[in-house]
Amino acid sequence: MNGKAMPKIVYVDMDDVLVNYTEAVTFKKLQKPEQAYPQAELGFFSCLAPKIGGIAVMKKMLEHPEIEPYIATAPSLQNPLCYMEKRIWVEQHLGMEYVSRLIIIPNKGLLKGDILIDDHVEGKGQEFFKGDLWQFGSIRFPDWSAVEIELFNNLL
Repeated sequence: MNGKAMPKIVYVDMDDVLVNYTEAVTFKKLQKPEQAYPQAELGFFSCLAPKIGGIAVMKKMLEHPEIEPYIATAPSLQNPLCYMEKRIWVEQHLGMEYVSRLIIIPNKGLLKGDILIDDHVEGKGQEFFKGDLWQFGSIRFPDWSAVEIELFNNLL
């Protein structure tokens, strides 16, 4: 051992953390009220708009030697194409380096790491994650600016 600290493993959710998922579902339901699952539509996941500030912070994490970032997202059971479309979104917005860091997992409690940034605290195994759970959209982490401050100014 060289005495150097191990990088912090940080997992970031996609839906409503990196992308505007709920906003897109709401918009699609207004367009087609009869469609029960707009997320099952071809191209839904690959066309989602990114959350403000998320891409910049993800790139900053990737460049930081003390952070090992990953994307950990649950699949949509209503759309088997979401696996491919989420991967396409990651490549388009974050590049191939993040494609190799994309984990599509229905139970986030299986992940081993230091931080999970997710908009939910339960439902997809978040409640069983052994590290720190940062709830995106909460009072403490309302947006990417708050996440960036905590990660780079307070944590490291």
